[in-house]
Amino acid sequence: QVQLVESGGGLVQAGGSLRLSCAGSGSIFSIVTMGWYRQAPGKQRELVATVTSGGSTNYADSVKGRFAISRDNAKKMVYLQMNSLKPEDTAVYYCNADLLRSSGRYGTYWGQGTQVTVSS
Repeated sequence: QVQLVESGGGLVQAGGSLRLSCAGSGSIFSIVTMGWYRQAPGKQRELVATVTSGGSTNYADSVKGRFAISRDNAKKMVYLQMNSLKPEDTAVYYCNADLLRSSGRYGTYWGQGTQVTVSS
């Protein structure tokens, strides 16, 4: 069973920083794309950042210049460094992975979500 386990969420003051981590485990052969999404109360889940196996990154306009996504392929982990945090960044952040399982099948997986709260 593939599992994504997140850590690093919490409460931070506006202007501060947090680093989220997500570790993949289970029968994973390779991870094609990893990313972070977030969902605020009453809103749709939105893309924050993604990184491909080739290292290409994509960011939501609202976080460009403030957030940085990175991955460690050997550890099957993805990170989200969040700087200059704003109250509007408050949301549940979800780790996501499009991956190839050891069985040869592709699948999309989600972490359980971790709360990020930015106080003003």
